[in-house]
Parts: sequence; C-alpha cells; structure tokens
Amino acid sequence: MIHTRGLTRVFTVKKERVEAVRGIDLDVEAGQLVAFLGPNGAGKSTTLRMLTTLLPPTAGTATVAGRDVAGDPAGVRARIGYVGQRNSAGENFRVRDELVTQGRCYGLDGRQAGTRADELLDLLDLRPLAKRKPGTLSGGQRRRLDIALGLIHRPGLLFLDEPSTGLDPKSRAEIWQHILRLRETYGTTLFLTTHYLEEADSMAERVVIIDNGRIIADGTAEQLKNDLAGDHITITTATDQEARAAAELAGATAEGTTVRVRVPNAAAALPDYLRTLDGSGIKVTAAETTRPTLDDVFLTLTGRSLTDDDIPA
Repeated sequence: MIHTRGLTRVFTVKKERVEAVRGIDLDVEAGQLVAFLGPNGAGKSTTLRMLTTLLPPTAGTATVAGRDVAGDPAGVRARIGYVGQRNSAGENFRVRDELVTQGRCYGLDGRQAGTRADELLDLLDLRPLAKRKPGTLSGGQRRRLDIALGLIHRPGLLFLDEPSTGLDPKSRAEIWQHILRLRETYGTTLFLTTHYLEEADSMAERVVIIDNGRIIADGTAEQLKNDLAGDHITITTATDQEARAAAELAGATAEGTTVRVRVPNAAAALPDYLRTLDGSGIKVTAAETTRPTLDDVFLTLTGRSLTDDDIPA
C-alpha cells in the first residue's frame, strides 16, 4: 500500500536549507495498522503530507495505493482516505447530507452515495445523529463523522492524523473501537499518527518511529521494547551503602537507596537477584518490576523523551 525510497523534503527557511525528511525508505503491506510516531519537528507531519499528495517531495519516490504521488496525485487521492486533525464537515448541512455530498464529489451517483452514507452511519453509530448538523455534535461524534467522510469512497488505505486528540478517555476508547472495526469489516490499511503512546502500544501491530527526518525504529511494539529498552527491576535498600553494593552486583548504578537494573525478563530475574542480595547481607525493603514503554524505547535511542514538546496545536 505504501512504498517509498529515499523520500526527502527540503525547505528553505530564512535562506537556510532545512532537511525536514531525509531519505525515508518505508513499506506498508495491505491490511496493516501502522502507528507513525515522532516528536514535533521530527518530520512526521511532513512525511504524512507527502504520502497524501498535499506536499510534493524534493527527492525520492513514493507509491501510495499503487499510484505515484508525484506523477499521479489525483490517482492517489481517489484511492486513499484522509482524516486530518481538524474537523472535516461543514456547519450548514445535516450529517447524512454531508456524507452524500462527499460521495458525489468522489463520483458516486445519488443512489450510490445515499446507500454508502447509510452504511457508514450504521458502522460508526451515527444513525441517531443523521439529521443533526455537525456543529451540534460532541467531539467524539464529530471525529466519527470525520472518519465516515474519509471512508465514503471505500478507500483501501486510510490516513488518520491524531484521530483521538482532544477527546476525553471514554470518547478515545470509542474511536478506537470503531477504528479496529474498520479493519474487521473492510480490511482497511490504517496509517496513523498519535501522541498517545499507550494507544500505539496496545492497538498498532507495527510501530515506526521517526526523528530528525529519519526512521530510527520499525517493528512491533513488543519487539522494540524488548530489543531497545528491556524490562527493569527496581529495588530499595535500607542504606545508600547497601544500594551501591546491590548496584555493583548487578552492574548497575544507584541513586540514594534505589537501584534500577535493566534485564531481558524482569519477572524471571527478580527472584535470583533477591537471593543474591540476601546472600550478600543486603537488606531489600521494596522491589518491583516494570515493563518498558515506547517512550523508553525512544529515550534509549535518542536520550530524550518521545513526548518532549509534542503538544498538538
């Protein structure tokens, strides 16, 4: 569904050359749900804009849904759906009329557009809202309408840019239920950005992380966490001296009375570590194991947090 080689975008800012995206190679297979992550300024939005034909590449190639983004942008647009961060629907027409109008813009006749609108109203639980105007809907309801508008022409690939930003936890959970239902119903390929790392961790089957215009990690969330971050054992000792001794036994470092040890499998390693400490006369007052997060992966790779300055506009 997506195939890029050397995809590059350069801007000129105050007569200075700025490489926003630097030679990205990316392949996304049909039916995948891919989370594309990166802090502000990493090149995430620029890449998304190039893939959706909103911004021409400076160099490299990109084929999206079987069409070249530079040579056939109209062909790409006819085959993809795009849900941006802002609301897509207008304010003057009712919800169903918005969907029908969008369908007509994609070349459906009146009957086809109406049938497809009704199908999406049911799929996204919008049927009770069909006669209301978008301006009267809640944030979660409007996002469901945005997704319906992006699906009206049955695209095989749907781009979702921060689909749950600004929603309360209940609405976020509902949006994700509908997103996952799309895959079950249509087998839609989903390529999304999000700054909610727990969403990418639990929902996406593949995570791609971009930083400074380059892809620095690509795999399942579990693979990235296991290979690049690892589990942690955290223990607390009675004294600073005991903590330093406990850290030395594990090849770690201590902070006051706390020792944090990185291991491949914390649950399996903890009993042996505690036995070793007990045999060395080190008194442990507390112990816990933690699984890494995607932010830990990014921290390992770059030395900073993935969420640094990543506040949506």
